[in-house]
Amino acid sequence: MAKINIKIEGIPYQVESGMTVLEAARACGYEIPSLCAFNHGECNKGSCRVCLVEVVGARGLVASCVYPVNEGMEIIISSPKATAARRASVELLLSNHSMKCQQCEKNDKCELLHVALLTGAREDMFLGSQTETTFDDVTPSIVRDTSKCILCGRCVARCANAHGDGVLTFQNRGFKTIIGPAQNRTFDKSPCIMCGQCVNVCPTGALMEKSEIAKVDAAMAQGKYVVVQTAPAVRAALGEEFGMKIGTPVTGKMVAALKRLGFKKVFDTNYAADLTIMEEATELLGRIKNGGTLPMITSCSPGWVNYAEIRYGDLLPHLSSCKSPHEMMGAVLKHYYAEKIGVKPEDMFVVSIMPCTAKKYEAERDQLKSRGVKDVDAVLTTRELGKLIKRSGINFAKLPDEEFDSDIIGEYTGAGVIFGVTGGVMEAALRTAHYILTGKEHDAVKFEAVRGFDGIKEASLDLAGMTVNIAVAHGMKNAKVLLDEIAAGTSKYHFIEIMGCPGGCINGGGQPYVRECFLPNEDLDIIDTYKEKRAQALYSEDERQVLRQSHNNPQIKALYEQFLGEPNSHLAHELLHTEYVVRECFPEI
Repeated sequence: MAKINIKIEGIPYQVESGMTVLEAARACGYEIPSLCAFNHGECNKGSCRVCLVEVVGARGLVASCVYPVNEGMEIIISSPKATAARRASVELLLSNHSMKCQQCEKNDKCELLHVALLTGAREDMFLGSQTETTFDDVTPSIVRDTSKCILCGRCVARCANAHGDGVLTFQNRGFKTIIGPAQNRTFDKSPCIMCGQCVNVCPTGALMEKSEIAKVDAAMAQGKYVVVQTAPAVRAALGEEFGMKIGTPVTGKMVAALKRLGFKKVFDTNYAADLTIMEEATELLGRIKNGGTLPMITSCSPGWVNYAEIRYGDLLPHLSSCKSPHEMMGAVLKHYYAEKIGVKPEDMFVVSIMPCTAKKYEAERDQLKSRGVKDVDAVLTTRELGKLIKRSGINFAKLPDEEFDSDIIGEYTGAGVIFGVTGGVMEAALRTAHYILTGKEHDAVKFEAVRGFDGIKEASLDLAGMTVNIAVAHGMKNAKVLLDEIAAGTSKYHFIEIMGCPGGCINGGGQPYVRECFLPNEDLDIIDTYKEKRAQALYSEDERQVLRQSHNNPQIKALYEQFLGEPNSHLAHELLHTEYVVRECFPEI
């Protein structure tokens, strides 16, 4: 792109044509306070007026996040006029904001507090009435507190860009303006899929996951046999909570921390991911051979399952009946492992550490009980685990690397690890489906066609002379394209993987926040590459594993030999499979 000449604070620079003033200043080493830019490109740009600067020759101050640079432009950031205006903008935001910072879950990651410090905003400069507050903590997944909302619109844009949904909208006008589901409904009375993508981009505590740390504390205090499992994507991001670079794998330190937190056993959900593949691959091949409902769609993502139940009730027979891996793990722990160690199922308390807020909702579903007992009792996000570790005074960076428990269950293969990234479930299933059909391992362990972050990926594969058409989608905006083809009867696919969150679980609604203002050691391209860095952490662990196909997991083989019988057996269906329900879709207005 062509270069143009500008001046910032009187110093000449060359920057790319087409940049905004904010982008150009940033490229030249200046940080203009901002609440809207460099946050995944999703915001209501120009609305907060926090990034005001002077441009010589312009009428008045300009919002640097939307004002384009041009040849010869002179930009002044630190003039008394610009400094005072930015400070006043933040003070106006604070005047309608709950100031209970010490009790706020976002306390150490609040961008409003960050810009208040940068601008020198003063307390109680604008006093008066505040907009009436809505507090919604009805669902197990997300809490909405409008007293903390600054109307930046990031959540509105993220919901639309990721899912094509208008669940969150601006409502009312003037001083009464709020953001929320249509008619200011609670989340459970809206088409929200509980994915938490809105939480990921919220700059304040207006949207947060519903914490279950107290529930875990209570179970330990009551003397329950409390065990924990961790999803693959957690290890790819947890280090960020402790200042480590994005993409740093912290599997061993994570295990060490969990053991010091007092859990009786620390298991890897990857074990159950291998189990899921055995059940799902067998189910797929059975459908293909026996004329079952095709295409079959994966069911590991609870956000996607919610979307299907709300938006595409007629297509529910296409979903695999397999429970998600952490729910399978809960069932195996309570009805196989518990018996082995002499613990009653009702006395075992299973905690799942997940990258996902929708998993909290999933764990409460009536369909996810086995023999009348909940499979999973509590779900903590990656962020909540970070808080739990910090609360306990553990120096995460200095922990040794320790191993997961795997005495009877817990061993896993590389196939289980890659579940955390879009295309991973598909790739893991293909590795095993090929073996089931041919009795031989696929020559290449990798299935490159399903890797990467394209919205929709597709391929046709020859499995033992059988052509299998596959597709992978992440984010409901992309999934809708494939679902509409199925509904129209024009789909050519046999097997489809759908992940609710863009990029898959590595970008789940419970993962650490990606904000450059809180990640000073990261490169400037962080917003564009954080998903790739987290994904590579999982792919590298897959490559380090001796066993990389689910069907080669010796403990999975033993589980079938000693307990389940075979994949898709009657007992396997009782414990490891589920059903779905059509849910009323509340219209958007």
